[in-house]
Amino acid sequence: MARSPIHSRRWQLALCALALLLAVAPFVPRDAEPSPAAAAPAAAAAHTSAEVDWRTHGRITPAMRAEIDRVVETGALTGRRAVAEAARCAVFARERYCLGLGWTTASEAEVGVRLAEAGQDAGQHGRRAAGDKVERTGDLDAAGLLERRRRMTPTERAAADRQELEAAARAVDKVRLLRAEVQGRPLPDGTLGRPKKAREHARRASILTSRRSREQNQTYWCGPATAQSIVWGWRKRRQDQRVWAERLGTTRAGTAITDLVRVVNNNTGYDRKAYADDYVVLDIDDFTFRQWFRLMMRHIEDYRAPVVLHPVLEKRFYPYLDDDASGHFQVGRGFKRTGDGDPQLGYFEPWNQQRFDPSEPFIDRNQWHSAYQQYRANQAHFQHNLGV
Repeated sequence: MARSPIHSRRWQLALCALALLLAVAPFVPRDAEPSPAAAAPAAAAAHTSAEVDWRTHGRITPAMRAEIDRVVETGALTGRRAVAEAARCAVFARERYCLGLGWTTASEAEVGVRLAEAGQDAGQHGRRAAGDKVERTGDLDAAGLLERRRRMTPTERAAADRQELEAAARAVDKVRLLRAEVQGRPLPDGTLGRPKKAREHARRASILTSRRSREQNQTYWCGPATAQSIVWGWRKRRQDQRVWAERLGTTRAGTAITDLVRVVNNNTGYDRKAYADDYVVLDIDDFTFRQWFRLMMRHIEDYRAPVVLHPVLEKRFYPYLDDDASGHFQVGRGFKRTGDGDPQLGYFEPWNQQRFDPSEPFIDRNQWHSAYQQYRANQAHFQHNLGV
């Protein structure tokens, strides 16, 4: 029996609607974010035009909010008896952020092992410090980080974790862009263009006048001295290191790099898009030296913003030292590309051992030093991260 014209017309409309639905299906957003491991094959494949925009524009999406809630709730369950192995990480837009460590490509289990080993080393370091004369200059070691967390009430821990994770989630675009520019990762929409090659940077560049730097006033104040120099460089007005010690939450155990990044973002304009955008804590364990130095050049020349350096202050890396010291903070503010294959990094050095022991040699604030040695000192720190 022949179909009526009306029935035929309805059938054609139904087929068209189905075809349209199938065509737009790739554009429908998904609420769940895949883990970095699950996303790896997709990242390796060619990106399609369906991925119109990879950016979150500083927003915390519903998926990010759910991930933050999950990590905060997990922290509440660990309580005061949390051990160093209890690393806690969130995944935002396929990038992993671990509390206290920053953005990393390491797995949560790998981060836990690193913290556990660093905690053991910190205990041995403390027992032999008197005999070996290892100075503590003021960054929080693994034991200090854990002890600070143990002293918090559950409410304080949850609030601190949430604040740190929310700041990280808003800055995920910066991390993806940096890794694309420095490590050559592709971006989904292909809008990056060709990143600047190392040889296209200036042969020499520096920011911040050397007059805006002071030695640390206490043996454990490398963090406040670093914050003082960076904010002084922006505001052109010096504030006492005590102000920065208070804002950083510095104790005799030292300062956390996550707090330094927070203070730079909240007290300068270097975090504006015209400069470096939001400062982040970045694990550089998977960076080659060339990539690390390219990051320095990118930040100093193109962003016109200082770097929060986070090395281990030991004689094997710094010839001006008389004694080995602990993890440390410095202000990265310049670079020189040399023809002999040994580029230099310029930085402000807060540590002057002579201030606390007149028998020690004086250490100048303004330093130019082998960039490769600075990279090695950064890698030697158990966190091997920095603030950019």
